[in-house]
Amino acid sequence: MEVNILVGGAAGQGMDTVMNLLGKALVREGYGIIYTKDYMSRVRGGHNFSRLRIAAGTPWTTVEAVDILVALNEETYIIHRDNLLPTGRVIYDPGLFQLPDHETRAVPVALEMLAKEAGRAIMANTVAVGALLVLIGLPPAAVEKLLLEVFMGKEKVAEQNIEALRKGYQAAAEYCSACFVLPPKEKLGKRLFIEGNQVLGMAALASGCRFLSAYPMTPSTAILGYLAAKNKSHLVVVEQAEDEIAAINMALGASYAGVRALTVTSGGGFSLMVEGLSLAGMTETPLVVIVAMRPGPATGLPTRSEQGDLNFVLHAGHGEFPRAVLSATSHEDAFYRLNKAFELADRFQIPVIFLSDQNFADTHRSVEPYDFSRLSYNRHLANEEDLQKPYQRYLLTEDGVSPRIIPGAVEGEVVLADSDEHDEKGNITEDAAIRIKMVDKRMKKMTALAEEMDEPDLYGDPHPEKLLVGWGSNYGVLREAVDDLAALGIRAALLHFTDLWPLPQKRLLELAGRVKQLYCVENNATGQLSALIRRETGLMIDRLILKYNGRPFLPHEIVREVEKNA
Repeated sequence: MEVNILVGGAAGQGMDTVMNLLGKALVREGYGIIYTKDYMSRVRGGHNFSRLRIAAGTPWTTVEAVDILVALNEETYIIHRDNLLPTGRVIYDPGLFQLPDHETRAVPVALEMLAKEAGRAIMANTVAVGALLVLIGLPPAAVEKLLLEVFMGKEKVAEQNIEALRKGYQAAAEYCSACFVLPPKEKLGKRLFIEGNQVLGMAALASGCRFLSAYPMTPSTAILGYLAAKNKSHLVVVEQAEDEIAAINMALGASYAGVRALTVTSGGGFSLMVEGLSLAGMTETPLVVIVAMRPGPATGLPTRSEQGDLNFVLHAGHGEFPRAVLSATSHEDAFYRLNKAFELADRFQIPVIFLSDQNFADTHRSVEPYDFSRLSYNRHLANEEDLQKPYQRYLLTEDGVSPRIIPGAVEGEVVLADSDEHDEKGNITEDAAIRIKMVDKRMKKMTALAEEMDEPDLYGDPHPEKLLVGWGSNYGVLREAVDDLAALGIRAALLHFTDLWPLPQKRLLELAGRVKQLYCVENNATGQLSALIRRETGLMIDRLILKYNGRPFLPHEIVREVEKNA
């Protein structure tokens, strides 16, 4: 039992307002929800839409079928009417356009006129929320309290919006009152209604990050905004740099000075950061870089989603140096995964790249509050009493990790760092023997780093015939695809990678020999994880399921491809 809602219109018509109000109200009432966005890279015009799914338990992904379509313009109805179920309803404004005579699912609500009556035409989206509430059987009070919170200190605006909400409720009630049965509620209690970028911003703060430098680039920009809003309450320095070159170098400077530092970007911006990434590798300076992927090359599709930068981040930077690559999978895991990224960066004194994408970044879900006791905060700085003096920043050690101190922390000891090759002290050198020792020292870290990589998660049939391999934000849709395949009598399981480099191999190799077919599901054109697996293990994936039109997978698309070989 579930209800699926799609709200569509042109940019600027307030779809985010509708979904945020409705989503927050549903979560507070105890329902499990997911809300995703599909939007164009323009301020006004174009076709944008959002999906909201209400289910028993928090859903993992949205689906194509629509129970309630809120068409803020005629284009939305035309594009999505074929996905509206026969038992569905379409809310629309008859003052803007008319539906065909044969359309029996209509719920006409004069959105603009009622908004004007309440005070301002801009509140048409609030009228739409009221209409939605009556269709799913929720009283207006569920949203009225939210409106008072949103417009705190603006009593007149709040009153007008509440009036607009009630007018929409009353108008839609004439056609369809509580005509959709909501699923059972989840257990009541405080839960978060949170989007992916907010998860990462919160995780950075909770992990002790106190410096962020970045240049705004969709879909990572909301992390910048989140942390900027916390600059006073959490004493975090947020710097909007003039470009991505400056951003990564500022972050490196902050890290060298002893602060946990972060920079965020997307593929195009990361291109400019690559030299700085190599600088982090040579100077062995801890740094976390969030790369929120979007389709390229060049500007590509700025507001769409893709998993096209795995190869890029694995090989970015000139020369050879250790790095780790982790990824955001679910809202539940990403909070703790980013904490791990900061821990690895400090422990191994390396850059750690954390991959996200628009599908994760802009998706809201209802989740349980995070357990902060699971987080770690270890700076891995050397104690003065254990320090070998005179201090050598790049001291040759068995595991390749040299003792690190913050400049000025130990009286009389100088911390040298240089982008040129250097000796143990940090002085520039061109000595061939020292060069070999320093490269070997840095690369030794990969051995211990590999031991820190989590094996991929296994979900589904413990003895599958078909194994779906995935990574990143495809986790939710692949879980649902596995469940759908099971319902069809197909024994399937998901093996999902969260830590990507160094590539954990044990569980994959154990399972690969026991399944009939091995699939790799990726949002790119070349199967980049599949190629990485083949390179590192020699294992050939039987079949690739790829999607690279800028939109995330839907469950039925994966099921359809697997069924072809059932």
